[in-house]
Amino acid sequence: MWLSLDRMEQYSEEEIQQFEEQEQELFEHFRIVVDKGQSLLRIDKFLMNRMENASRTKIQAAADVGSILVNEKPVKSSYKVKPLDVISIVLPTPPKDTEIVPEDIPITIIYEDEQVMLVNKNPGMVVHPGYNNVSGTLVNALAWHLKDLAFAKENNVRPGLVHRIDKNTSGILVIAKSDIAMTHLAKQFFDHSIERTYQALVWGDFEEEEGTITGYIGRSAKDRKVFQLYDDPEKGKWSVTHYKVLERLQYVTLIECRLETGRTHQIRVHLKSIGHPIFSDDTYGGAHVVKGTSFARYKQFVENCFALMPRQGLHAKSLGFIHPILKKKLMFDSELPADFAAVLEKWRHYVQFKPYEEEEEKHKLDNAEQKLMSQKK
Repeated sequence: MWLSLDRMEQYSEEEIQQFEEQEQELFEHFRIVVDKGQSLLRIDKFLMNRMENASRTKIQAAADVGSILVNEKPVKSSYKVKPLDVISIVLPTPPKDTEIVPEDIPITIIYEDEQVMLVNKNPGMVVHPGYNNVSGTLVNALAWHLKDLAFAKENNVRPGLVHRIDKNTSGILVIAKSDIAMTHLAKQFFDHSIERTYQALVWGDFEEEEGTITGYIGRSAKDRKVFQLYDDPEKGKWSVTHYKVLERLQYVTLIECRLETGRTHQIRVHLKSIGHPIFSDDTYGGAHVVKGTSFARYKQFVENCFALMPRQGLHAKSLGFIHPILKKKLMFDSELPADFAAVLEKWRHYVQFKPYEEEEEKHKLDNAEQKLMSQKK
């Protein structure tokens, strides 16, 4: 993928691969407001005259992957620039000269030594500052926590950050505290030897106890912020997720997912592809009633669950890796956050009392129907 118009050489092949696999937040590298007197002109030609070392080929490549925005929307290289258009270029990597401002934000530290740190990220916290999102992130918090480390100062753009999870996904992240740790951990992620399990609350029941989902994940042609599963290797990157059922709760199921690869939105895309979108995931079809009854009480119950957990029910539960100095395998686990745990309990209660509640609802409907029939007579 095209990472920079003029500084591609600053990234190693391994860094580029990691950026491609882990891209989530986007960073603005260029912005310009078109003059009032500008005549209609193709955007690739327009940018060639206004950006240093920007060839038409690079600009067209950027447009092809949705990195050129006009008035906040991606455009093709053939787009005709108009007066007062706001043009910006966004990329999955921060500019090399970006400075992260340390912020004293509380974080939950599971484990820490001189080389690594494990944190349990709360849902709603963005991992890295990005486009329209410059503060209050995990990286800002890490910059504060690690402010006395020379390593963190030298790597200000992403102090110790080896991998990411979505803003509304909670759970474990491993942070490097030295060059040695960063190198070792990055290689383990690159080799897919890191052990990661997630727990997900998904819509529907499964016939089987476990299974594997594979395919090529790439950006949707309709919406650049959304990913989808393809059969064509030309349209995405190979992805593998293994899952097993942990608890069946009638219309939803708690499952464990083990990642063999780490593509953007992988679990969410995979589960949607097999008809089991993650509960309360508004991006991938899980934020409405997918399974269940038509009873009003049931619909209200689901809405109450959505209100309690207004984000996808996905948690990075465990993480295992080889310690860069100790050279031994370390495994870490985390508790489900309060919102996820509360929704699980609500579903357990619903399953327990479901026969009574549905019978009561059916009885009310029958009575209403009988009353309507008698009125017609």
